[in-house]
Amino acid sequence: MSLYVRRGAGSPTDAARWSRRRDVMTNLRSVIGRAYPRVIGSTREPSWVLFEVLLPFLTTSAFVFVYRALDAPTEYVGFVVLGGAMSAFWLNVMWLMAAQLWWEKDNGNLELYFTAPIDLMSILFGMAVGGLLATCFRAVVVLSIGTALYGVTFSVEQWGLLLVVFFLTLSSLYGLGMVLASLFLLWGREAWHLTQLMQEPVYFVSGLNFPVGRLGFVGALAISTIPLAVGLDALRQLAFAGGVASFGTPSPEVEALVLVAMTAIFLFAARFFLRTIERLARREGRLTARGQ
Repeated sequence: MSLYVRRGAGSPTDAARWSRRRDVMTNLRSVIGRAYPRVIGSTREPSWVLFEVLLPFLTTSAFVFVYRALDAPTEYVGFVVLGGAMSAFWLNVMWLMAAQLWWEKDNGNLELYFTAPIDLMSILFGMAVGGLLATCFRAVVVLSIGTALYGVTFSVEQWGLLLVVFFLTLSSLYGLGMVLASLFLLWGREAWHLTQLMQEPVYFVSGLNFPVGRLGFVGALAISTIPLAVGLDALRQLAFAGGVASFGTPSPEVEALVLVAMTAIFLFAARFFLRTIERLARREGRLTARGQ
């Protein structure tokens, strides 16, 4: 050891630095390894792409026709089209993130994650990256078709802030997905039912097809707790500047700060719950809080 220290090649500091670098590279490889199947898998079933784009677009079209029948302001059509595009990300969070660890347990893969020298957050992050690419494609298709078919006109004055809000919305949504993935695994067999239960209520309180400010107190509560509500409201205000996109909700700048806070809170909570899962698995020999 003294020989290495004198040469400056094997000091404890160098060993610690090399160990950190190795851990970082290992986790980066795990991110790529978990993202790859989702990217490739999305191209092996073209029919899934059709159903995932067409069926949600039918719901979007129904609300467009309702607003036109009611002679609502033209911005409402844009609200619906933008909401239909953003719904793709919520579905990805719920179906491909929240219940993922539970599905991996059923498939017998979860034990491999615990024994591998990687962080569980890198596994979930890789799943998020892989699912995000396919989800972005679906969102762009819905937005493009809706804009061309229904004549939606956007009026964007702050492109930079709009892009920042969009990426903050995604980061907070996938942070929430990591929290739900760990919670669903801790709660046990109810993950599937919780996934189905949370889908439509969140659509409603997030104002997916109408301005969330119309909900009053419920809308304010949604903006303070659900990233989709905050991000969608801010995107509407920025995409339809000077219109009727805001109904007593905070400004896009304030909502961007809310998204930053949500991202930090969700990532911290995900870290805590994932550490709890690792403790239960490695020390107590169980994966859920009730031993299921």
